[in-house]
Amino acid sequence: MSKYDDAIQYLYNATPQFQKIGAAAYKPGLGNAIALDKAFGRPHTHFPSIHIAGTNGKGSTASTIAAMLQSAGYKTGLYTSPHLVDFRERIRINGEMISHKGVTDFVDRYRSLDLDCQPSFFELTTIMAFDWFAANKVDVAVIETGLGGRLDTTNIISPILSVITNISIDHIAQLGNSEESIAREKAGIIKQGVPVVIGEAEGEIAALFRKKAEEENSPIYFAKEAGLWSAVAYTPEANIYHNTPYGTLEGTLTGVCQTRNAATILTSIALLQNRFIITDESVRRGFRDVTRLTGLTGRWSVLKTEPLTVCDTGHNVGGWQYTSGRLEQMPRPLSMIIGFVNDKDVDNILTMMPKDAFYYFTQASIPRAMSAGEVASKAARHGLNGTIVTGVREAMAEALKATPATGSIFIGGSTFVVADAL
Repeated sequence: MSKYDDAIQYLYNATPQFQKIGAAAYKPGLGNAIALDKAFGRPHTHFPSIHIAGTNGKGSTASTIAAMLQSAGYKTGLYTSPHLVDFRERIRINGEMISHKGVTDFVDRYRSLDLDCQPSFFELTTIMAFDWFAANKVDVAVIETGLGGRLDTTNIISPILSVITNISIDHIAQLGNSEESIAREKAGIIKQGVPVVIGEAEGEIAALFRKKAEEENSPIYFAKEAGLWSAVAYTPEANIYHNTPYGTLEGTLTGVCQTRNAATILTSIALLQNRFIITDESVRRGFRDVTRLTGLTGRWSVLKTEPLTVCDTGHNVGGWQYTSGRLEQMPRPLSMIIGFVNDKDVDNILTMMPKDAFYYFTQASIPRAMSAGEVASKAARHGLNGTIVTGVREAMAEALKATPATGSIFIGGSTFVVADAL
């Protein structure tokens, strides 16, 4: 086993990992994060940061803002989660993943400290990211929360801008079972005097954010599509935003949901231009080349054209409200490779799935995965027909054999099903 493999195994096995075991790995509170940060010389204070929370869209938003800053010539750190294939996807500078040596050196240093705390996988990974960004002298870092906001490990930072994309029901065991309770947790990233952009919020949720911003003396901006562009043209390859303040934007993250993210991004960029020189061309390039510049994947990613094979990491009710509409537009016959984790509102998600598709009910290779049999049983109650194929790769093989070149295949339901597919 290589030194890197040993370090990764240590991170996975010696620390509780939410990706594998779920709620048992969640450690609310910032005590461990503060202790770790102090032990490593408070690296988060060595660079300006942008903090992004939200139920859906925060990865796309974080990556696009990072792509624009990178296009503007700034050395840009990007911290996201979870990873799909390689642990190092979580920590990038100008799109380049943290090196194997960067991971092993950090783990060696941590193990030599013998600290009086037992951090989670995410706590260690977050401080690793901050340490890597500081050591490499980034000009700015875009930091995505892991879960929630108020008690999320990333919330030790003092950002120059906070962004909350939207609120939907997810992670109710940790954040509460109402949109209001979840919004309160997300609002925890609003800091004293720091501007905050709210992507989608109405009524009581918007009022909650306004009240928190007022308490913190933080200027608050609600992203509105009106006035940011004259029209949007939707094509399979791109969302084309006409007559924006930056000219015509070609957004290669596609679908109606991305227009909400685009409004949040453009509102944020206008504020960041008070601090950074971001040209119109940098904005256009960031929108157009976000996947290439940052390595973002799993957002309606096309894996194959014949048959059209798409994967998407949307995994909660809010995400599926947008995904379901796109599925209606996919060529028939449609094959659906679907699996979930145990802590999602699976029954509500299943009501949004097309009844004219053939389903391959499967499960990801993590302990949190709902069994393929249970997925199939729940799906049957919603009139969805198919077969059980326990492994994701096996399900892909069967779907490819059965689906004609003129048809299509969708892979999703869980980030981890997409990870196995990739």
